[in-house]
Amino acid sequence: MYQYRRDRLLALIGERYANTRKKISDASGWSEARISQILSPTYRDGRAFSEKIARKLEADLQLDSMYFDQGAAPDQAMLAARALKGVREVVLDDEHDERFYTIRKVKLRLSAGITGFAVEPETHDGGTISVQRGWVDRNGYHPDRLVAIKVKGESMEPALYEDDVVIINTADTRPVDGVVFAVNYEGEPVVKRLARDIGEWWLTSDNPDQRKYHRKMCRGRECIIVGRVVRKESERI
Repeated sequence: MYQYRRDRLLALIGERYANTRKKISDASGWSEARISQILSPTYRDGRAFSEKIARKLEADLQLDSMYFDQGAAPDQAMLAARALKGVREVVLDDEHDERFYTIRKVKLRLSAGITGFAVEPETHDGGTISVQRGWVDRNGYHPDRLVAIKVKGESMEPALYEDDVVIINTADTRPVDGVVFAVNYEGEPVVKRLARDIGEWWLTSDNPDQRKYHRKMCRGRECIIVGRVVRKESERI
């Protein structure tokens, strides 16, 4: 059924939208990237054009209900129609839900003195985290510039604990006194609170054991801001 829906969508783009994804994107309000995802036979193992996505795209394009399933093999069409009757919708907080953005969980790969950075997918406990679209849009963040990383160590307790997940806005690298940032410190990724004192910037820890977690000067190319920490996800109550 997934491939059948993709074929129907490709035919629709060819017949009504001059074979141009930009035009169907404008008509539906969906991004070109999203259209490409549901058309991909490999994205999410080819299962991205789900029942829920098909019905939503039909509504946004003002097509007949079940348009993308019309003409399918009888057993497939019957199952699809049956799924709409007497079933209470379950909302999943993932990239298939229009109310959420999917943020990548990554490991930062840094080099000392280098402004740029690379990322490696975090696959240990899932590669993404979903956040409400309204929160992202309300704060003016660009979802492509948001990444999520795990907190390492105890230096930021009690604000942040080890294995808490924080979302970083890599578009915001302007230092602000008292704000938490992800920083490239001598080639290592650290999450610290910036402080301004005696005309200098310092990396500080929230842990009250300041003898163990003492502040460090943040100056020059050995201390480069990667992005501002804008949200945390924690299992601690």
